[in-house]
Amino acid sequence: MRKLSVPVFIIVLISLLLDFYVFQGLKALCHPYSGEFRLVIFYLFWFGSLAVLAAFVTNFYRAIPTGKFTLLFNAVFNVFSALFVSKLAFALVLLGEDVYRVFAGLIGEYPLRSDSFGRAGLLFASIPFLSFIFGVTRGKYHYKVRKARIYLEDLPKSFDGFTITQISDIHAGSLDSIKGVQRGIALINAQRSDLFVFTGDLVNNQASEIEPWIDVFAKIEATHGKFSVLGNHDYGDYIRWDSAEEKRRNLEQLKANHEKLGFRLLLDQHVKIEKGGESIALLGVENWGLGFGQRGDLEKALNGLDDKTVKVLLSHDPSHWDAMVKNHSGNIHVTLSGHTHGMQFGIEMFGFKWSPVKYRYPNWAGLARAHGRYLYVNRGFGFLGFSGRVGIWPEVTVIELHTLAQY
Repeated sequence: MRKLSVPVFIIVLISLLLDFYVFQGLKALCHPYSGEFRLVIFYLFWFGSLAVLAAFVTNFYRAIPTGKFTLLFNAVFNVFSALFVSKLAFALVLLGEDVYRVFAGLIGEYPLRSDSFGRAGLLFASIPFLSFIFGVTRGKYHYKVRKARIYLEDLPKSFDGFTITQISDIHAGSLDSIKGVQRGIALINAQRSDLFVFTGDLVNNQASEIEPWIDVFAKIEATHGKFSVLGNHDYGDYIRWDSAEEKRRNLEQLKANHEKLGFRLLLDQHVKIEKGGESIALLGVENWGLGFGQRGDLEKALNGLDDKTVKVLLSHDPSHWDAMVKNHSGNIHVTLSGHTHGMQFGIEMFGFKWSPVKYRYPNWAGLARAHGRYLYVNRGFGFLGFSGRVGIWPEVTVIELHTLAQY
């Protein structure tokens, strides 16, 4: 029998502790009702919680070795995630009550739990629960166009106003709605950008995942071409293969599928994009990321370019920019990345932006600048693991380049 890995063991332990804490509030909430009714509610709570947790662990270990995230896996993962976050919200209200009870006990009689806090907890928990319902039904295809203007001193005049549409992290093996994806493709083409780029993670693991979608994504249009790079999931590192040769063939097939999509795959190389007798350089490197493989060779991609040439780099993982690119002597003006998905969960409203992924990546969504160089992190086109998005919507990015001297 396979032992639980440490991360899953921790998830199980946290889930059980959370259930125990939430159960304390549930008992107070049910206190006014009859004993038989309370008993039914308690049995339903524990049976449901343990059943969902067991289903999550079982399906996790079925999916991970094969890399196939079935509809059953997605359903179980969605239910587990929605209930976990909702219970966490409920627990926060209980924690506030317990803080009050402790202070009240210090100056007088220690109060019992109140069903009023339980009702407040249920109301508070309904917010993330309903958000998750939206996230798994509509949110995962709730595409948003985000635009960013970047001003560069060295930009050739012919490229003033030049537009680049970027998407990232398609994760074709997770997609489950052709109409939803077609809405995203329509948004891409509606931007009428000069250039289209895709910054990696075409699939979850296997090259075959994109094949049912080739005709859909092949409809993307751009005047100056369509270019792409590989992401960490594209190499097939996260599933078991019968042999190293099978894994190698999968990668070769994936590269061929980029060509079928009409994407020119850049593997540690650059191309010149020409307009009006002038040019900029588009670079693409294989995946380079802290903790996710460091295959990319930036020096190879830069070979033959001088410092004055405006360079736009496609690099899947934004940690590459933080670790190497922003301080590189090669003067890389703009880097376009993805990878983080914004964790598919967070809050973005009224200028406020937060997601748990910020504690792993300092630059996890949107535009960043350092030393006069820019990074844009796309929030992802698709989804992985959690079959939905809550607060962090799938993104079509439009980068508009401008000559700084004219403004």
